[in-house]
Amino acid sequence: MKGTSHGTRAIALVGPAGAGKTSLAEALLFASGAIARQGQVAAGTSTGDASPEARARGGSTELNLMRLDFMGEDFVIADAPGSPGLAEDAAAAVLAADLALVVIDSDPARAALAEPVLRWLEGHRVPHAVFVNKIDQARGTIEELLEALQPMSAAALVARQIPIRRDGQVTGFVDLALERAFLYQSGRASQQVPIAADLREAETAARFHMLEQLADHDDALLEQLISDETPSLDTVCADITRETGAGLVVPVLFGSAVNGFGVRRLLKMLRHDAPTAEQTARRLGIEGPAAQVVKILHGSGVGRLAIARVFGGALNEGAELTGNAGKARSGALFTLQGAATAKVPRADPGDIVGIAKADSVHPGELLGLAGKPARGGVLIDPPVANCALAIAAQDHRDDVRLATALARLTEEDPALGWRQDEAARETLLLGASEDHLAIALERLRRRYGVAVAVRPPRVAYRESIRRPATQRGRHKKQSGGHGQYGDCVIEIRPLERGEGFRFEDRITGGAIPKQWIPAVEMGVRDAMARGPLGFPVVDVVVTLVDGSFHSVDSSELAFRTAGRMAMAEALAAAAPYLLEPVAQVTIRAPGSATSRITSAVAGRRGQMLGFAAAQGWSRWDEIALLLPEAELHGLEAELRSLSQGMARYEAKFDHLAEVAAKLAQEIARREQAAA
Repeated sequence: MKGTSHGTRAIALVGPAGAGKTSLAEALLFASGAIARQGQVAAGTSTGDASPEARARGGSTELNLMRLDFMGEDFVIADAPGSPGLAEDAAAAVLAADLALVVIDSDPARAALAEPVLRWLEGHRVPHAVFVNKIDQARGTIEELLEALQPMSAAALVARQIPIRRDGQVTGFVDLALERAFLYQSGRASQQVPIAADLREAETAARFHMLEQLADHDDALLEQLISDETPSLDTVCADITRETGAGLVVPVLFGSAVNGFGVRRLLKMLRHDAPTAEQTARRLGIEGPAAQVVKILHGSGVGRLAIARVFGGALNEGAELTGNAGKARSGALFTLQGAATAKVPRADPGDIVGIAKADSVHPGELLGLAGKPARGGVLIDPPVANCALAIAAQDHRDDVRLATALARLTEEDPALGWRQDEAARETLLLGASEDHLAIALERLRRRYGVAVAVRPPRVAYRESIRRPATQRGRHKKQSGGHGQYGDCVIEIRPLERGEGFRFEDRITGGAIPKQWIPAVEMGVRDAMARGPLGFPVVDVVVTLVDGSFHSVDSSELAFRTAGRMAMAEALAAAAPYLLEPVAQVTIRAPGSATSRITSAVAGRRGQMLGFAAAQGWSRWDEIALLLPEAELHGLEAELRSLSQGMARYEAKFDHLAEVAAKLAQEIARREQAAA
């Protein structure tokens, strides 16, 4: 793209799932002439959401980048997924954007769905505006919608337009800054018409309210309003641009993406009011030429691409990049239009491109373009991975391919992770939601051809004992030649929770030579790996008190076997009981869902610790509780179903707690059957 005096500007489309972000991106591309025909998400013909996973779900599953030129200004549109657990894929791109456009439904009853993203943008100081989509299906008024939304935003929501209604339908709008009326025309630019007499009074009142909101941050404008002076159009437009960029106000526009209503007016707003790449660099603390990596992309047809936004200068193919791992050379540069890529020789300031052969570059990294490391850049919150699945390649010959594929998938998606659980001997795939993990498994199969078996992760149950016990373990075997002889007596007793394991030696008189005592401890540890109930044993002290040996037949193996035998029998005699890990859980949810959520977690054996109003969030609660980790499976999906998809939780291990006898027996039976 050719670049302008402003450079290329980046606009992020964010908001709840189903609000129409991808449809709006398609409408923007069509209205600007970037595409010849407007595709439809439902029909699978949109430029964005081109992956099989997105097509199958009818919604975004990953970040989509698109490009357009409008009235000589270049834009990159970053379409972010709205579904829980998927939005993290676009977090870095949103932070590096010049303006985030929050796309919401026109129904006031669904307004609360926008609060999480509004709070997130506010907390990260990303300038943003609101586009009310599906205005032709509006069930309430714009005033009702703004009244519902305002408590969710610290900055004033400033209506830039008021609707024109005919026979109960929104047929156009009045631009309050320009004081001009427009009627929608499907697939074409809106038609300018005179402001109707019956709208003049409402338009005057709405415009004055808009000016009052702007005057809260402009003393000169405030003086003009107090003096009943009419501010100039230049003053009004300059205030809107400045205050939007500073995050002091949030402009609100409306339209219908599918029908193209209000889309060209939205493009003009973006052209005039969106901050420039230079302003965004200052917000992010970036000095000098730099490239902010926002995503790593695999399988694009051109290999591994580091998707980066360029600041402060141009990026040429073959340019020197200075990153955390040192210096490297840029490979070929590619622009992205949905799933399509096109090679370009250079990227101008503000542009977002894919950099090939940048194998040492990682997501979120800021690359210097002037021969030295860059400073500043986006700071991404560590994603919360509350959901997990245990996976294994169905064909063991695919184990290496599975590890390679997981490494690539998790590099692409910051909310996805994997690790080996050595204690449970399983590979865990970690994600933000069950749907998030399902998408990852689909990609694993489609892209890399690795079929996996899936099951819930094993819960880290443990055992301990209630009372002391003493036991002799004697291993004696004679089968010709040297035999085997090991004999030991141990005492065991419980420790306080969390004290772990201790081994003590009280052998006297050389009953067991010192060289065999470590072997007894090894045998004891062997027995503790799987106690009488089938799980590792914790919080026990073992004391070696007596034993005997044979000068010829005793060996390390014999005493290890004797120690294992003594410990296994002692544990069975010491009243073993089962322990389960308990997590401390914090749930953030709309207050309207609090009672339903507390009832649901009580049914999961949750222990309520209390709840309070979420700080800075109107009508939201934070619920604190203790919940057995066995009950976390499926919790994310249940919370979403109880809260219109908005509730989120974080869990961390807190302590081990005794399991009730009846449930413990059931768990032990399941473990024995599995073994």
